[in-house]
Order: sequence, then C-alpha cells, then structure tokens
Amino acid sequence: MDNLIEKHWHYLPAEEVVDLLDVDPGKGLDIFEVQDRLENYGHNVIATRKERGNLLRFLDQLRQPLLLILITAGIITAVLREWVDAAVILGVVLMNATVGFLQEAKAARAIEALKQTMTAEALVLRSGEQQRIEAADVVPGDVILLHTGDKVSADLRLLDANELQIDESALTGESQTVLKTNGPLEHDTILADRRNMAYASTLVTYGHGRGVVVSTGEETEVGRISRLISAAGELETPLIRKISVFSRYLLYGILLLASLTFAMGLIRGETAFDMFLASVALAVGAIPEGLPAAITVTLAIGVKRMARRRAIIRKLPAVETLGSTTVICSDKTGTLTENQMTVREILAGGERFEITGDGYEPSGRILGQGEGEPAQENVALRECLLAGLLCNESLLLHEGERWTIDGDPTEGALLVSAAKGGIPVAATPHEFPRLDTIPFKSEHQYMASLHDTGAGNPRVAYMKGAAEILLEKSSVMLDATGKQAELDIQYLQGIVDELSSDGLRVLAFAKKELTGDAHGLDGSDVESGMTFLGLQAMIDPPRQEAIQAVRNCHDAGIRVKMITGDHALTASAIARMIGLENPGRMIDGRSLSKVAGADLIRVADETTVFARMAPEQKLLLVEALQRKSNVVAMTGDGVNDAPALKKADIGVAMGIAGTEVAKEAADMVLTDDNFATIEAAVEEGRTVFDNLTKFIIWTLPTNVGEGMVILLAILAGTTLPILPLQILWINMTTAGFLGLALAFEPKEPGIMQRPPRDPRTPILTGTLLGRMLLVSVILLVGAFGLFEWELSIGADITEARTAAVNLFVMVELFYLFNCRSLKKSIWSIGLFSNPWIFAGVAMMVLLQLVYTYLPAMNAIFDSSPVSAEAWGRLLAFAAAGYLVVGLEKWLSMKRGR
Repeated sequence: MDNLIEKHWHYLPAEEVVDLLDVDPGKGLDIFEVQDRLENYGHNVIATRKERGNLLRFLDQLRQPLLLILITAGIITAVLREWVDAAVILGVVLMNATVGFLQEAKAARAIEALKQTMTAEALVLRSGEQQRIEAADVVPGDVILLHTGDKVSADLRLLDANELQIDESALTGESQTVLKTNGPLEHDTILADRRNMAYASTLVTYGHGRGVVVSTGEETEVGRISRLISAAGELETPLIRKISVFSRYLLYGILLLASLTFAMGLIRGETAFDMFLASVALAVGAIPEGLPAAITVTLAIGVKRMARRRAIIRKLPAVETLGSTTVICSDKTGTLTENQMTVREILAGGERFEITGDGYEPSGRILGQGEGEPAQENVALRECLLAGLLCNESLLLHEGERWTIDGDPTEGALLVSAAKGGIPVAATPHEFPRLDTIPFKSEHQYMASLHDTGAGNPRVAYMKGAAEILLEKSSVMLDATGKQAELDIQYLQGIVDELSSDGLRVLAFAKKELTGDAHGLDGSDVESGMTFLGLQAMIDPPRQEAIQAVRNCHDAGIRVKMITGDHALTASAIARMIGLENPGRMIDGRSLSKVAGADLIRVADETTVFARMAPEQKLLLVEALQRKSNVVAMTGDGVNDAPALKKADIGVAMGIAGTEVAKEAADMVLTDDNFATIEAAVEEGRTVFDNLTKFIIWTLPTNVGEGMVILLAILAGTTLPILPLQILWINMTTAGFLGLALAFEPKEPGIMQRPPRDPRTPILTGTLLGRMLLVSVILLVGAFGLFEWELSIGADITEARTAAVNLFVMVELFYLFNCRSLKKSIWSIGLFSNPWIFAGVAMMVLLQLVYTYLPAMNAIFDSSPVSAEAWGRLLAFAAAGYLVVGLEKWLSMKRGR
C-alpha cells in the first residue's frame, strides 16, 4: 500500500483496484484496518499555512530602501540631540509605514479555502454496514456511497455508477455535468475525461454510485492543486519591480552624493559635525519622502474607481499591473459567455428557424427563413418545442429580476425555447400529465416520457436524445402541416454535422402515439416506429459586451487567449464568435502534454485557444508566457484555476460563479463575471500608471534640486540656502497637498489606443529624465539666485532662506500644471477637469503663508516674514519656469518623443 497513491487508477479494472487496496467492496474495511490506515496516511484534510502576523506585515513596510535611509538619518540625528529634526524625520517614516500597512490587502487564504471544500460527512461501508462519518476520517480503501446532493469527500475509483452525474466544473472547467461510468479508460485520458473517477470537492447532481477511496487529503486532486498554489509563490508586480530598481539606483546616488559632500567639506576645513548635518540635509532633500505614500494613495484611488466599474481589487499593486498587461488569458464559461445555455437554431417540418434572445429570460422570438420574419404556423415546430418541454426534469424560475434554472442547463434551454414559441411553460405539464419516464442512460443516449393528452386521445411518448439514436428509431417525420412525410436521414445528419461543427450541442426529438390505456413505458415501446419531430441546437452564447471588449483589447495591443476546460469544438466556435485573433490556432490538453521546453513557450505564444486544460497546464501556460516577457492577466472561477491565478501577474476571479478558492488566490474579483469589466479595469490601470508617472516626474526635480543646492553650497563654501528641516517641510507638504492631487487626474483621451508598455522599459524615459533635470536646474538657479539677491539687498539670513523655500514651493506649484499631462498642454486636457488640483493649490498657498508669517512656525522651522517685493520676484520666476517647461513639452511633441 505504500506507493498506491502514485497510481493512475482510471486505467485499471475495478477488480484490480480493490485487490491493490486490499478491500472487500461488499463489506468495506474493518475498524482495525481503518485505524492502521489512518495512522499511515493521516486524516483526510488539507494542511493550512501559517499567516504572517500584523507586526511582521508592519515591519515589511520599513524594508523599502528609501525609508531605511531616513531611519538611519533620524537615529543619528537623535544621537546628536537634534530632537526636532529627528522627530520630523522619524514621523515621516512612521506615516509612510502606517499608510502602507493599512492599505495592504489581506494575504491570500487559498489553502484555507481549499480546506473548506472538503465535506463534513461521508457515507461509508465498513464491516458490511453503512455508516455516516466525518469526512476527515475517510482513509484509502474506504468504500463510499454517493447519492444526489452529496459532495464527494475524497478521490474515488468508481465501482458502480447508476445514472451518476457529477458537476466537476470547479475542478476541471467542464461546463456540463459529467455522466460517470465504471469501466477502465486509456492510460493517457486527461483529468476532465476520467469518467470512472470521482474527485474530492465535486458535487453529485443526479443518480447514485459506489466507489473506493484511492487518495485522501494532500494526495487528492484538490490537495495537489493546493501544493501548486503554494509552489506558485507571490510575484512582484511590474510597478513594484520598477520602483525597486528605481529606489536602488536612487539610494546609491544619494549615498554617493552624501559621502562626496562630507568629504569635500572636510577637505575645505569644515567640522565633521557640520558636514554630517549637511550630508543629512542632502540625503533628506534627495529622498522623495512622499513617494511611498503617493504610490499607496494613487493605487487606493484606482481601487475605488475600479470598484465603481465592478472590479474589486484584493491586492493593491494589482491596480497598476492591469495597465501593464500584454496578454489576457480568459476562461470561457461565464466570462466570455453568458453561462446560460441558449437554443439558437431549430429544424422542424423541413424548415430552419433562428431564435433570438440570450440566456434563461424567456424573451425573444422564433424567426423563419425570411429576413427577420416571425415563424409561420408550423405544427412540427410546436411539437418539437412541446417535446423539449415535457421530456424534461428541470424548472424555469423567476427570482427577483433574474431568470434561473433548477436542474440541467441543457434542459433549461429547452424550457426557454418553448416559452419563446408561445407554449405556457408552467401550465403545459399539468395539461399533459406525465405517466411514466425512461431516464437518460449513457448506453441508450435518450430520455423518454409518457403523457396523457386528454380523454379520448391516445397516450403519447415524447423522446429527446442524440440525433443518430433517434433517427435510427424513427420511420417517418412530421412536416409543417402535421402530416407524416418521408424521413431523409442523410439530409438530417448533414444538418447535425453542420451545427455541431459550429460548436452547437444538437438534440433530436421524436414522439409516438401508444394505443390503449398504457400507464407504463419501457424500452420496447420506443425501440422503433417513432415520428421524428426535429432538432434543437444550443450553445452558451458569447456576451455581447465581451465582443466589444475583446475588440478594444486588440486595439490596445493586448492579446486575448482562451484557456478552458471545455471541449475544443465549442471553445473554437466561441473564439470565432467573439472575434479572437487566429481562433483556428488551437490545442487541447492531451496534445499540450507532449510539448515542453522552448517548444512550450512558442506554442503558448502562438496559440489562441487552449481546450481541455488541466490545472498544472494552465499554470505552465502562464509561466511560459511570462518567460516571453509578457505581463499576464489570468481569469478563472474554479479550484482548478487557483494555481494559475496566483502565478499570473494579475489573477482575476469571478465573483458570482467563482469558488472561494479562486477568489482568495486572485488579485481582483469581478462582481459581474464579465470580460468587459476586465477591459474597463485595464483602462483604469493605465490611468493609474500615468498618474504615478506624473507624480514621480513632478516630485523628483524638487528632490534633485534640493540635493544640488546643498552640494553646490558645500563645494562653493557658502551658507546653506535651505536647512534640512525646511527641506522636510517642502517635501511633505507639497507631496501631500499638491502632488497627491495628480492621483485624481481623469484618464487621457486615446488611452486604450496605445500599445502596452514594455515591461522592460524604465519608469522614466530619456525625455522625462531630461525634463526632470531641466526643472532641477531651474530650482537650483532660482533658489541660489533669490537667496543671494535677498541677502544683497539687506535681508537677514532667515528671510533669505524663507524666500528660497517659498520659491521651491511656487516653482513646484506652477510645474504641477505642466505635469497634468506628460505630453499635452493644460488647455488640451481641460483646465478644470481635475478640481482637486485647485483645492491643493489653495491649501498649499495657505500653508506657505502660515509657514512664513506665524510666529510659532517661525520658531520651529527658522523662517521669518518676507516682503511683498520678494513674493513678486519668486512668483515671476516660477511663472517663467512654467513657460520654459511648456516650451520643452511642445518641442518634444514636435520631435515625436
């Protein structure tokens, strides 16, 4: 028994399976064997992982390189008893860490959610008696009994399957329930086609069966998925990677400049104490203290905007990742489609009909072959619809504003088509009461029901099933007038093949009048002599909004791929309907399993439709696409999707149909399960990145300018025009009241007509770096020039420094309007399109007046009132700076940069 959990049980005969498991299928295990196996294999549970505590998550916020510099500077400043400076520096650190901690999304709980999918109880056969036990106590070799409504508690090799149907969509992605058998299968049968197996966490929807447990806990398919989730790990988003690289280079530059400042000062004969303070001033000035908070707040605003568009962000950096997406790997059912089977075509009485309307809402029409003309009176059509309504086990329900199906989706589609044909769905079954039924069986491929059609009328047996079976049993067909006509099997089979090739599921319908007062129905009654009524062809139709969303993604340079557990023919048909590029480039799971290495990367890149995919294959496809430097968004709703959702740069789970496992593994949850919402979220993600770039290009010139002022003062041996504490004041107030207003900038026109950003491209392009340097030089010249001017006309040093501080702020204020668009002028995007800008400007002006004229602020920050003439000079210089930057933007646009 030691290595039995390694076996592929589906290809072994049932007799060999029970021999290998050493169990009598008629009695089950005895109590002593159960205890032995429980000790050997453990309980039937999935282990959970220990989550990080709040303290560790808070400390993680302090690991950013820029904050580490500030912490070091604050500690050393405190040791030197510069208490005010130290308090402000460490206060900045604490504020940034707190904002990050509060905004961080909850850590993924996918494994815990998987644990909840295991059922609480199982019905087992032990020592010849049926017992209901805790599912956690199930062991390999236990014989499990399954009935309608049960959730399977472990992986089973089925021994008996009596019309057993299981919903495996959460595990395999198969949109239809699976009819189970107990015979052996081919060795290479993929998971979704293993009809002699039942898997933990799946649901029995019909029938009953018996199986022997072959795997429990971590060794089940669900347990294997939990290991895939754990192995997938957490990826850094493109933004976080870029910020990390940017911060690292900025850190090296700051340390180099600070060291150079310290060394140059000592060479010039300055004291080590003074030079240390100057170095701290340079470091504090060069560090963009507001950047961590700005990133967090900008992302949080993006979260709020996306929530309004029905996309809930679980992990904050995912907001921006959407804007970087180059490939979207989408599930089919419910995301690109309605997840509601809909009859599209009917053939009856020699005529073909088109049915309008999508989903289960019974609003739509049946149109004849004429251009949009309603169907004319056709007796065969009505009989075909009536057969679909009466030979049916499902119910059409109206709950609130939604129409839903209680039962099989295929049968639900037949109810809706009958309603569209004018047949009362609720009343008709009472008008034609059912007397007996032949249930659907896989070996028969049909279902039949016997109905009383009223006093004096013959009893009628209606039948639905596979077209080839019903054509064999039929001798004639019904024409449009209700008369019997010759049955053209070749013609009808050609129609079936045509519809099937388009990805539609085709059901045939027939009837037979039974003489006498028969109350029962058996196979011999419907073996022959049936009257063929027609065909109904159905599909889970594509969402209309998804078609436009796919088109928009293509316009934005984003490739859309379909990865589904459904059949290849259906997947290919939907791909064509929604307009995927090259829908014929398709591969199924069995073929993909034979591809590896560089070939896998090539196939993943070139193929559009992936059908019948296993969980690990979805994960491999995501990894292969990422190795081609793609930023991959992956959608899914089932347990089988969770590893790929976690591995993708951004995992997108369905909020309505999605399992808790998928939601916990994902970065984003769609509240409407609609692909169009992903496209809207991509648009918002691009806006977020735009706004973050605008903030960075706005704030960095100030930091560089401050550092250059300090460095030049040391090299020239002159008095510092601005002090470290004043630099902190500039950085924190302007970042909070001016810079953060950029986070509210609306999207720019044409944002979805741009190609995706190359993930390897740095945040700041050469053009933006040049602009940043230009503004830094403007600040350097302005601050030094005004500081020396004020001193030359008799102002004391505090007045001159206050004027220099105000110049920094006013240049930033005017430059803010240049940064509202990186390429366009303020007039082309709308002067008043972002009212937060003006609120921030008003607040900043007020703060600077308080800083300049309030005695308490003068005492803390070593500032003093300045004259109106000084204000005039610094405002004129700031306005001139705005014009210079505007000219640079215009020239860059002319050069196409």
